Amino acid sequence: MKGAVTANGNSVEVEVPCSLTSFLESQRLLPKSVVVELNGEAVAPSEFKDRIVRAGDRLEIVRVVAGG
Repeated sequence: MKGAVTANGNSVEVEVPCSLTSFLESQRLLPKSVVVELNGEAVAPSEFKDRIVRAGDRLEIVRVVAGG
């Protein structure tokens, strides 16, 4: 079922419910290259496959950039 979630302030239509890993991949983001807050709670990368994204959820996604 399609549902809207808010990612970085933008409404995104996706198949929900889905794992956080599936959501990130649907947005062409590599799960290992981002830091995520789901509904205001930081999510450890090891939990991405077990955390479920549902319609109405709010995500903040930050890309990790290596550099020096």
